Amino acid sequence: MTTTTEPTATRSWTPARVFALVGGLVYLAVAVGGIALTGFDDWTGMGHQKLVVFAVNPLHNMIHLAIALAWLASVRSHRAARAVNIGVGVVLGLVTVVGFFGWLGMLGMHGLADPDNFLHLATATLALYFGSVGAERTGAEDDGFSPL
Repeated sequence: MTTTTEPTATRSWTPARVFALVGGLVYLAVAVGGIALTGFDDWTGMGHQKLVVFAVNPLHNMIHLAIALAWLASVRSHRAARAVNIGVGVVLGLVTVVGFFGWLGMLGMHGLADPDNFLHLATATLALYFGSVGAERTGAEDDGFSPL
């Protein structure tokens, strides 16, 4: 009698998968908080609401929701988590550069000193790290690791 087991990639919580889970949950919380604050009116209006120190509007909230859903959907496999981490990292890196020039006013980002730019830079850096060199488990980690 033989038993089948799940492939290691779906059982093992690699750093890429943990980061995707945590990032997805954080972005989901930010999206829900932003939606509660702004509602769905004036999608790209310049009269942005503040969520802590970050400007949000409904369009910005939907982008946060899309990122959250992509990350959460990728948690099921290491390969998907790595790919989504890299994708989110590249997109947020580009958003940071464009935001530094003040070209994202419709999202509430207004130039170099905008707090959103620095948050996106930090998120992009971490996502790229956990999508590439930081994605793999080191040999010293316990195979039974679970983030929950």
